[in-house]
Amino acid sequence: MAFWLLKTEPSTYSWSDLAKAKRAVWDGVKNPTALRNLREMKVGDLAFIYHTGEEKQIVGIAKVVKAAYPDPKAGDDSLVVVDLEPVKALTSPVTLATIKADKRYAGWALVRIPRLSVMPVDAEHWKTLAR
Repeated sequence: MAFWLLKTEPSTYSWSDLAKAKRAVWDGVKNPTALRNLREMKVGDLAFIYHTGEEKQIVGIAKVVKAAYPDPKAGDDSLVVVDLEPVKALTSPVTLATIKADKRYAGWALVRIPRLSVMPVDAEHWKTLAR
């Protein structure tokens, strides 16, 4: 199993929206690196849901229930999506400020490449952040 972080603007699609829907197609990704990361996702992988914008925090955990496939809305096979189901909301969201203040996360893409919307999370980071 692999671990991921998926960013979303909560005013567009939030953790609450995913929890309410019970399943969602994770779409809208266009960055080549983020798309490569989406293509690597497998059924059963877990992903942090991260709210961007004013919040800048990890708020929940979702599970990949369908691996990458061409985005049916895009008409372009290079754009892919995955299907997610909510697992749980974090009891205490983890802010970007908290992550940046901890030297253990200095090399993580969330800190180094702030505009990347889909990124891997190593097992140690997952263990310390999944509360």
